[in-house]
Amino acid sequence: MEIRLLHGAAIAPYIDDLARLRLSVFREFPYLYDGSLEQEADHLASYAESGRSLVVLALDGGEVIGASAGLPLVDEMSDFQQPFLAQGRDPASVYYFGGSVLLPAYRGQGLGVRFFIERESYAHKLVEFEACAFCTVERPAGHPQRPVDYKPLLGFWRNRGFLHEPSLRTSYRWRDREEQSPSDKIISFWVKTLQV
Repeated sequence: MEIRLLHGAAIAPYIDDLARLRLSVFREFPYLYDGSLEQEADHLASYAESGRSLVVLALDGGEVIGASAGLPLVDEMSDFQQPFLAQGRDPASVYYFGGSVLLPAYRGQGLGVRFFIERESYAHKLVEFEACAFCTVERPAGHPQRPVDYKPLLGFWRNRGFLHEPSLRTSYRWRDREEQSPSDKIISFWVKTLQV
């Protein structure tokens, strides 16, 4: 197992691998995302263009099996900044944790913790950020696509020091696997204050 920390333009050569991995993992509940390689590559391009981005890449035998991303919230889409602006919070003070994705065979081995540690450590090094944040989709408990053995990661996130702030919410549009066309999904944020 190899872990690589990539910043800015160094991310670009891995965009296709990252896009395929994200498409595979985000098809699972709760995201149920049915996107395209082109859409994912376009989204990931913002990480390659940001001078303060980070991708934590996990490789096994040279194959990308997991990844976790981060960048300043001001470098993310305006939809993700809006909930903070609405609450009078400066998006420039927040380091945004993008999605963490890991193939099922590699889960439960500590890589998820490592992803959080590396992103938070990098945000600390940049000095200018007061908090880290990420968002999750909200799905009803009785959602028909919810697997019987599904275990939410709420405890895992709390153990990393993040608190759910449901007042920080917005909608984002994508097509679920079972949908004919895209629809708005409610997403809400988890936030951790960075200690000085």
